[in-house]
Amino acid sequence: MREISLSTDRRTQLVDITGQVQEALDGDAAAASAALVFVPHTTAGVTINEHADPAVARDFEKALERMVADEWGWEHLEEGEENAPSHIRAALMSPQVLVPIRGGQLALGTWQGIFFCEFDGPRKRTVYVSTLR
Repeated sequence: MREISLSTDRRTQLVDITGQVQEALDGDAAAASAALVFVPHTTAGVTINEHADPAVARDFEKALERMVADEWGWEHLEEGEENAPSHIRAALMSPQVLVPIRGGQLALGTWQGIFFCEFDGPRKRTVYVSTLR
């Protein structure tokens, strides 16, 4: 298993980690059939979507904030960490994606990229990458 460390700048932020995932595969990718990308956080997730236009990530950020509003009457309230909506937004995404590997490379579509999804930032975060044979 490989580990990617990253820092986010905003409370809600999608970060393109496609290149970092490919780098994390290193020599393991040649014999692998797939890569598992996993986020070990309850207020973050990972998804695959278009990465050619950065506006798509910003649209995701805005849409998720509107779909799960901060001002709802949340019951999960920790003083100093009002992050109940962050848990729900993360659950709407996923803690993992599985990507096929072809010829040592992530077999993503032309416009696809892998995004780390931050919902409780800014924070330092970790992403795990494992290969499957």
